[in-house]
Amino acid sequence: MDTKPQVVIFDVNETLTDMTPLRTTFEEVGLPGRDMDLWFAGILRDGIALAAAGGFAEFAHIGKDLLRGMGLEDKQIDHVLGAFTEVKLHPDVPDGMRALRAAGIRLFTMTNGAAAMTRGILGRAGLLDLVEETLDVSGPGVWKPARAAYDYAVGRAGVRPGEAALVAVHPWDIDGAERAGLVGAYLDRRGVPYPETASAPRVTALDLRELAGRWR
Repeated sequence: MDTKPQVVIFDVNETLTDMTPLRTTFEEVGLPGRDMDLWFAGILRDGIALAAAGGFAEFAHIGKDLLRGMGLEDKQIDHVLGAFTEVKLHPDVPDGMRALRAAGIRLFTMTNGAAAMTRGILGRAGLLDLVEETLDVSGPGVWKPARAAYDYAVGRAGVRPGEAALVAVHPWDIDGAERAGLVGAYLDRRGVPYPETASAPRVTALDLRELAGRWR
């Protein structure tokens, strides 16, 4: 059994949520479904690049700009962004979150997106009461993986970095958390090799149920 953290901080997009249905949404506005993946990767690219340069923009603003660049009109953009706020959780998430709380671990979320969207998704799934606070990068004014974003999250939780684990599917997020002193917990949902250039996670699991089993 791995050492149990006092606090778990979840990334949200793709870590907790299943974004694959958005490919159908892209097809509904006349774009190839695969463009959804390119769009989301572009949002991360631009948001993280701004953070590296000392800037900041909201996730939705970047997303709108990129959709305009893909040739969509305002009504189509609203359709895509509306569907994005309605995505559902991966099937393992409810059981995993409940098991972590049953083990006495405090739960938080920290997203490069919007905390309001996180609250909506968790609320519809009946899980919002498990989470102490839903956080986003508007608080520190910088995107993950900047250190200040992780410092902000552990500060809100009132713990030292080493007492908190950051759970994510993105190696860049795990790398940022590890560099900030948190425990990186990698969910290998895609079954792909972890990059050698990123700080290695302290814990790896295929899904949240398996991870929760490590921290009973």
